[in-house]
Amino acid sequence: MRALTLLLLGSSLAFAEKVPVDKLIEMAKARSADLEQALKDALGADAIQKGTAVDGVGKDFVWAVAAASQPQLKIDYAEPVAAWKAGSLWVYQGEVKTGMAHRFNWIVDGKPFGGKNDVAAYGPDSYPHPGVPEGKLTGPIVLESRIYPGMKANVWYYVPTQWDGMTPLPVQIWGDGEGYVNRMNPKRTLEVIDNLTAQKRIPLIANIFISPGTAGGRPMRSPEYDTVSDTYPRYLLEEVLPEIGKLIKLREDGYSRAIIGQSSGGIAAFNAAFRKPDQFSRAISWIGSFAALQTSPEHPVGGAEYPALVRLRTEAKRNIRVWLEDGAEDQDVQFGSWPFANLAMANSLKNKLYDYHFSFGVHTHNQLSGNTELPESMPWIWRDYDPSKTSQEFKQDPEEAAKPVWRVVALNRN
Repeated sequence: MRALTLLLLGSSLAFAEKVPVDKLIEMAKARSADLEQALKDALGADAIQKGTAVDGVGKDFVWAVAAASQPQLKIDYAEPVAAWKAGSLWVYQGEVKTGMAHRFNWIVDGKPFGGKNDVAAYGPDSYPHPGVPEGKLTGPIVLESRIYPGMKANVWYYVPTQWDGMTPLPVQIWGDGEGYVNRMNPKRTLEVIDNLTAQKRIPLIANIFISPGTAGGRPMRSPEYDTVSDTYPRYLLEEVLPEIGKLIKLREDGYSRAIIGQSSGGIAAFNAAFRKPDQFSRAISWIGSFAALQTSPEHPVGGAEYPALVRLRTEAKRNIRVWLEDGAEDQDVQFGSWPFANLAMANSLKNKLYDYHFSFGVHTHNQLSGNTELPESMPWIWRDYDPSKTSQEFKQDPEEAAKPVWRVVALNRN
């Protein structure tokens, strides 16, 4: 009897194990008889009840919801699609475009259900590739600041295994660095870096991940990132890079430096390049906070001034390359409108003939699209990099120059 009890218990535990996502997709495509339980185990009963349950790999995804009547699933601005029954659940399995995030919500009895949710669709270069060597991560290293009195911050650096240890490396700086240093986290950053390095789509780079600091228990993220000044760029140039430069050999020319960030970190990346174009020539800004989050007498609207400042005839064009990204459902609050500010930034950069790219999706205020498009954005900002040079004139691509300016179409109202 004891043996039978243990056998039944072991069988029950095995059945309750979470089904891997690729197997879950296969089961959904085959409309397996065990799909209902597999969905509950994999996606969670709570998420299913709330209308937020989803999982996927590559382009293939599966959604599940509990509802009294047949619901429809709306993805981005596409026409709603009908769900089908799997036991007590309603399910939809389908494909989405990879390299971007997608917004979804259910429609039950003609009304939206489950809120607005975003899901990241990663392309193949965001997943580990067999045989690709992994870089070496060092850190966290605790740095104390003089520029920001009393502030301490954690810093990591990541170098490719292909590096000879002697040749100075180009530099790529990441704001909110603690979010990128764990392998197989939702951002998949290290996996992308390894794959692109192995494919030689980016040069051998020292990636430096910097967390926002704290001073006397006070979070310094917004003062560091949202302030329109040269203080944060000086902090990087005078304190962070020299300390890391004691540990590994770094290039010191701005042509060989890029900076990446999301939200407040996005404006921090642009601010560094705009204020110090001779030191940071490449910038990626996801869901950038070009908004009045940190103001001063000199900058009464804070980062909200950038879309207008960039295109002024009296303001010299900086020799920088910029990748912008945002979503139509990003936030619109008292400090500003993120979608409109980023659209305005894109048009200002276009108007002033900057070498820029703008990705504009549907998602809310998160960096999922930024994460998914890394296999595209990093090679774009580092394209035609030549280690024998220390400078290059960045020009707007003729194909981009021939395109119209960005326009707004109201899709959420009649």
